Amino acid sequence: MEILYVALAAFGGGIASAIMGWLDSGEYFEGRVFMASVLRALFAGGVFAVGYTLVGGVTVMDIIIAFCAGAGVDVLGNRVAGSIRG
Repeated sequence: MEILYVALAAFGGGIASAIMGWLDSGEYFEGRVFMASVLRALFAGGVFAVGYTLVGGVTVMDIIIAFCAGAGVDVLGNRVAGSIRG
């Protein structure tokens, strides 16, 4: 059950980052761009779930770290996608 909390925290961090980025941009909502962020958040959640299966226990600090890392994956993904698009 703890692994699910870590995965949900990473997913939530990615979604929170996407929503804050959209609110900061002042542009109209684009579902295509948001779906890319959702996919990155799902990827981050999966990676953290797999990674934490190797760890003995999960603390509150681990869940906070997973949330911040999920947000970081979304931010990094947006930077990479922006540089590829030109």
